[in-house]
Amino acid sequence: MPFSSLGLSPALLRAVSAKAYLAPTPIQLAAIPAVLQGRDVLGSAQTGSGKTVAFALPLLQQLENRSMERPRRVRVLILVPTRELAAQVGEEIRKLAQHQPQALKVAIVFGGVSINPQMMRLRGGADIVVATPGRLLDLIAHNALALSDVTALVLDEADRLFDLGFAEELTRILELLPPQRQNLFFSATFPLAVQTLAQKLLRDPVRIDVAPEPQSQPDIVQRAIAVDAGRRTQLLCHLIQQNAWSRVLVFVATKHAAEMVADKLRKARINAEPFHGELSQGKRTQVLADFKASRLKVVIATDVAARGLDIVQLPVVVNYDLPRSALDYIHRIGRTGRAGQSGVALSFVSADTEAHFRLIEKHQCLNLPREHVAGFEPVQTAAVAVTPSAEGTSSAPATGGIKGKRPSKKDKLRADAARGQ
Repeated sequence: MPFSSLGLSPALLRAVSAKAYLAPTPIQLAAIPAVLQGRDVLGSAQTGSGKTVAFALPLLQQLENRSMERPRRVRVLILVPTRELAAQVGEEIRKLAQHQPQALKVAIVFGGVSINPQMMRLRGGADIVVATPGRLLDLIAHNALALSDVTALVLDEADRLFDLGFAEELTRILELLPPQRQNLFFSATFPLAVQTLAQKLLRDPVRIDVAPEPQSQPDIVQRAIAVDAGRRTQLLCHLIQQNAWSRVLVFVATKHAAEMVADKLRKARINAEPFHGELSQGKRTQVLADFKASRLKVVIATDVAARGLDIVQLPVVVNYDLPRSALDYIHRIGRTGRAGQSGVALSFVSADTEAHFRLIEKHQCLNLPREHVAGFEPVQTAAVAVTPSAEGTSSAPATGGIKGKRPSKKDKLRADAARGQ
């Protein structure tokens, strides 16, 4: 079924053609008509399935017939959890809107950079705002924009935005929105707790669950390599050199690990950079640009890179530390095998993380053999495994790659919520 059968305007069909989108994906086929009808939508589809286009095209069409206003008033608000996803979604919408009969102003705002240039760009208003929650609230506090005229709210990567770490900011934003609006929630995963909260906010929503079809599933070879925790960096260097990988995205649990592992790779003469939330936005942008242009071989990243990043022809993803949850595992490995390309997802499994990886396998209906690499065969068992500090040993009990036993701020929030506090 072509895009022309979905009731889209000539301007949007021209934009779709310019992007060389040949036919709508399943999530687009289901979501575009529902959004055009003004329905609320709860949409779930795998990473890389075209969710941005699924909500952007019908919302752009709804804005085509608006009357020109000065200053412009925000009609569409799109909330995302990370800076990189904000930039990616905003640029995609700008490209899709370039043939509109009346020029639309799309504002992309996120933290980590000075607020003043963003306030300047918002002078005269905006039609569409793509934002991270914290920076949006900062701009509202500076009277740079208002949300009283929003007609459509989009939560992209909604499961992360419903996370307790974002809950307070999201609640404040919802209170500033008009009660009568269209709500569109999209993500690759919707845990039960998220579905429960979404049902409170959505009005008679169209529920769209697009299960991966065999022919459309990403071509990702998933592998698990057994290795002692203290030898993971050595093994990583060995695999990169032995396989001559052009680019590798490596996931770790903490910013400290990202810095430490990147430093050790550089000492091994492997071009590597860390990527985490405490880097300046300029540095994060530069690292991604160098990585996408193949000027950088390895990026060692926390889960800030697991959501929404579209890196063309990324051949390998490595779980140096296992993700905290099985859902995060989906998002991590989804960075490879995109747009019809093939990819490899490796997970390092040590004695102290074996049980956690079995839970991931159970959730994903996997049963991966534990591979051994010559020279890196594990010798530790769960009873004697210790926690390394990127490399080296410690006398502390092992907690593996799912972060330490010391609870984080979000862990404490989740615990408080579970107790009903």
